[in-house]
Amino acid sequence: MNDGTGLTPLVIGLLGVLVGLGSVLAFRWSERAQRTAPAQPEPEVDDGLVRTLAVLRSAAVVLDASDEVVRASAPAYALGLVRSGRIAPPAIRDLVAQVRRDGVIRDEELEVDRPVGRGTSLVQVRVAQVSDRHLVVLAEDLTQARRLEAVRRDFVVNVSHELKTPVGALSLLAETVQDAADDPEAVRRFAGRMQSEAQRLSSLVHEIIELSRLQVAGALGPLSTVDLDAVVAEAVDRARTAATAKSVRLEVGGDTGVHLFGNHDLLVTAVRNLVDNAVAYSGAASHVGIGVREVGDLVEIAVVDQGIGIPAADQERVFERFYRVDAARSRETGGTGLGLSIVKHVAADHGGDVTVWSQPGRGSTFTIRLPRVPDERHDQHPHDQHPQDQHLHDQTSPDEGEHVPHRSAS
Repeated sequence: MNDGTGLTPLVIGLLGVLVGLGSVLAFRWSERAQRTAPAQPEPEVDDGLVRTLAVLRSAAVVLDASDEVVRASAPAYALGLVRSGRIAPPAIRDLVAQVRRDGVIRDEELEVDRPVGRGTSLVQVRVAQVSDRHLVVLAEDLTQARRLEAVRRDFVVNVSHELKTPVGALSLLAETVQDAADDPEAVRRFAGRMQSEAQRLSSLVHEIIELSRLQVAGALGPLSTVDLDAVVAEAVDRARTAATAKSVRLEVGGDTGVHLFGNHDLLVTAVRNLVDNAVAYSGAASHVGIGVREVGDLVEIAVVDQGIGIPAADQERVFERFYRVDAARSRETGGTGLGLSIVKHVAADHGGDVTVWSQPGRGSTFTIRLPRVPDERHDQHPHDQHPQDQHLHDQTSPDEGEHVPHRSAS
């Protein structure tokens, strides 16, 4: 049967079925596409927040709703707060979870493992919600500040103890002198001891002031080109009285005409402290050598003694304030325990360092290394050295292979 359109009813029915099937397939495809479409990206971190975090000295981390790291500052990585895109320390993760639950800002002092090596860092951590999705973690490293507090506290305790000893001795001696007023010989003897204690107290106060001055900014004061020959000569001259009293011979040798850029008086103090130390711990009629050597862009000032030496276990600590290898001997020699600490600070302030080589019974060598001022003679002949002074620095310990300046430099 034909309806005039040229299409039979059968064909029309088939077309209807196909159209309906197409509509169903199109709907199903749209539904599937909606299910598989990528999730909408997280809202960007507010630019104002980013700029604010950038100027903070604290380590800063921004987390999204799933606690993934969106932004992190360089200090955050340096402190080991972020690893593999997430907050690493469990204690900080716990703080984040608490803030997620109730929105209350958390602020705590925590210990976190260092990212490299052993040990921990002490950090002040603050966690806060800054938007519906974003959370900020701020952390400030308190390790150095706490260490400085401990050093200052120990310093005050040590100073109090050190001052108490001579002050107490002076008080007792004064009472003794009063009781012995009728005995001129006893008065002279106790007066001599009082003078000795007063000198020790004066030296201690002077070195405390000197060390405190070195620990503040600008301690070097005005800088100038310093003649090292003059520094060594003045330091040796100041130590000569104590050396003469023990029949210790002071001998200077090595390179001459070397110049440094720094503070003349502080360098004299550093070299003199080493020479005084060498004399104090040397036996009677022994030698103390002071040698100077240019090594590339550096100059070495070595002070060598034939004294009792320093045990290996104590060598790393001799530059600490008030540290004494032998406290009883230090009291006998009048040492304050601050001399080597002052040397360390002076060397560091001049861009150098100080090291020690020592063996018990064989003496010690303290060496200050400092940058020198270049000169034409050195630049043209960097390896030239006075033949008569070469033996100052090439003698080697047969046991340790350490380069030790000759003790009888001339």
